[in-house]
Amino acid sequence: MKKVIKILLGLLLIINPTLFAQDAQMADTMRSEGKIYVVVAIILVIFFGLIAYLIYTDRKISKLEERLK
Repeated sequence: MKKVIKILLGLLLIINPTLFAQDAQMADTMRSEGKIYVVVAIILVIFFGLIAYLIYTDRKISKLEERLK
């Protein structure tokens, strides 16, 4: 579990806030049409899916490491 936390913290440090700078007009248009919620929902599903996959993989690797010892 510690490995997963380290990986997530590393990813957060790598992400540069300037990558999120977008045209405000596009965001306003999507917000006014209600599409922004769909985009946010899809991003959250992908993000939580990746976190679940990392945790699953970490547990699987930990079990394999214990079997090798």
